[in-house]
Amino acid sequence: MPRNETPVKLDPERVVAGRAAVGTKDPGAPRRRLALTFDAFDTHHHKLWLRYAHTQVGKQAAAEAVVDATCARLVRNWPHVLLQESVPQYAWAILKEEVARWLDDHGKAPVLVDTAAFHSAVRKLLLHEMRDQFAVLEGEIGLYAAIARLPERQYDVVVLRYVLQVPDDGVAEYLGIELATVRSHVRHARRRLAKDLQIRETTGEE
Repeated sequence: MPRNETPVKLDPERVVAGRAAVGTKDPGAPRRRLALTFDAFDTHHHKLWLRYAHTQVGKQAAAEAVVDATCARLVRNWPHVLLQESVPQYAWAILKEEVARWLDDHGKAPVLVDTAAFHSAVRKLLLHEMRDQFAVLEGEIGLYAAIARLPERQYDVVVLRYVLQVPDDGVAEYLGIELATVRSHVRHARRRLAKDLQIRETTGEE
């Protein structure tokens, strides 16, 4: 302490009271901020999660149960989730785990072929690329099974891009891959489908 400076006397009770006041000013604020960030994230992605889950489990109520389980896991570990390199990619992985858990618990396989949205997407998009190669009905029946046999990333890209109408940059965000990789997966998926179905792939805009 510099010379000639009068020491300041602190009242211990006031110090303790001040610290307590700071600590209790709004103890719930951090938790509320976390809740708000999760609510915003969930609002942005919830509809797509539901649509994806529906393409896999086939029923709206089951899809809602899957997404509810996904949200419960995310919100329970939200501080940890926020530390991930890509929160959408991490959440997508959790969603897929919950889909797989539901299917396993119910002894079912993904029911993509029975989803009306998928029928429509296949007719309008994928079959359009191969329209001159086989009859639509026969093509759909074979194509559903062929898509189910795609590697996981190609399958996800096909479902997100064609069935759920997610733009390429959105697909890249969900899967944690580069935009060029999304387009590469599309090309490889088409080639694999054409080979699997023993047809000649037509050229067309992706």
